[in-house]
Amino acid sequence: MNFKIVTFRKKFAPIYVYYKNGDEEPVPLYCAHEGESDTQEVCKVLKNMLFVLSFHPKYSVLRTARKEIMQFS
Repeated sequence: MNFKIVTFRKKFAPIYVYYKNGDEEPVPLYCAHEGESDTQEVCKVLKNMLFVLSFHPKYSVLRTARKEIMQFS
């Protein structure tokens, strides 16, 4: 699974994270307002959301990456 975490010196609020596969419509995974969470918390939430999406028939790509998703942190 390819992913990229980008941090900025300047704080942005709110922060939105989406899952996008090819030309499909992006799926919102996470939204945080200023000061709500740290990087570890964001990774935990993303892992949980991607795991849940892996059971949806529309996101079969995630099903094949389920073991990798569970190791992501």
